[in-house]
Order: sequence, then C-alpha cells, then structure tokens
Amino acid sequence: MRVGWAIRTVSFVVVLTLAIGATGRAFAQDDEGPTASVHFVVTNDLSGKPVRNAQVVLHPVNRKGKVKGELELKTDMDGKASIDGIPYGTVEVQVLAPGFQTYGADYEVKQAAVEITVKLKKPAGQYSVYGDEKK
Repeated sequence: MRVGWAIRTVSFVVVLTLAIGATGRAFAQDDEGPTASVHFVVTNDLSGKPVRNAQVVLHPVNRKGKVKGELELKTDMDGKASIDGIPYGTVEVQVLAPGFQTYGADYEVKQAAVEITVKLKKPAGQYSVYGDEKK
C-alpha cells in the first residue's frame, strides 16, 4: 500500500516539474538575455494584512508591445510569491483574489531582483438608477 502511494507522489512531482519547466520556457526571451528574480507581496489595502492564495498572473510584453506567454503564481500565507528567470523588459501583472478588485499594472524589469507590492482594494459599492439604495 505504501509503495503505491510513494509511486504516485513521485509521479506527481515529476509531472509538476515538467509543467513548470515548460511554462518557464514559454516565458523566456528569444535572445536569452539577462533574467531577474521577481518577488511579490500582496496585502489588503485597508488592513495591511497579507492576502493568501491570491493569483498572480504575469505576461511578458515583447519589444513590439505584444503579450507573449503567461505564468501564474499563488501567494503563500504571508501574501508572498516569487519567481526566478523573468527576462528583463516589460511585464504585465494581474492579481486576482476573491473579495477584492482585480489589480493590473505594467512593470519594467531591469535589475537582478525586483520586489512588487500590490495592495488589493475591496470592491466599490454599486448603485442603481432605479432607486437610492446601495447594493
């Protein structure tokens, strides 16, 4: 029974490693220039508390301004996520988390280590033209 569990665990790790490697290659530059380590910290704008399990999506933008590839990360319990091997240049970043507004911005990666802090906001109230009630 334990041997079967070990084989499944090893198989899962191998598949996960291959998937991560394939994603990284899709994100690599054509000219294999310098790369950076990018570190994210995602917090609640009001309380300053970390937002765990936030989805951080990176899209590199090539020199012609076109998005090329996609890479997804999840924040840990401290609201942090990191990735190595991000090519220098423009990176479009989106952060999504339940109960918060979607965040999006472009960042210029031009040094070996980059730290990006994202403060997520709660959704704004919605109003109806059919009454004065706030929904």
